[in-house]
Amino acid sequence: MTFSYENSFPEYNIDEKKLEELKADYQSVLERLDMLEQQGVIGAFDKRTIIDLSGDVVNEIAQKYKNVQKGVGGIMRGALLETSARTILNQGISQGISQGISQGISQNQMETALRMLKSGKLPTGEIAEYSGLSVTEVQQLGKTLTGAWQQNDQC
Repeated sequence: MTFSYENSFPEYNIDEKKLEELKADYQSVLERLDMLEQQGVIGAFDKRTIIDLSGDVVNEIAQKYKNVQKGVGGIMRGALLETSARTILNQGISQGISQGISQGISQNQMETALRMLKSGKLPTGEIAEYSGLSVTEVQQLGKTLTGAWQQNDQC
């Protein structure tokens, strides 16, 4: 829809009546998206994504036409700069990064403790202190290590 109007942006930018007609068309698109969401054809995330992308396209291709950008972009984006879809996406990314960092740290702590246990040079308490694991976790790793050594000895 945006591209079919692009050649007329200069006219819409200076003619308030034409701009109102364009805004009405975009409002109609929003109403159709609402209807599709209510019918279950699209989900809320899909609807919000379509609206976001449409707003981004309008902002990009109407850079020279501030009235068009303001009028149509305002309709497509609504009053919020950060939309629901972007908020959900950003929260998911943030949560994934946090989980990945935590898992990486835990993995590193366990690998460090295992290397210390294999060397056999440090007591459990010091291994716990240096690795950041609890004494109980180090002891459990030691049992796992001992079990693995016993299995290897039996082979």
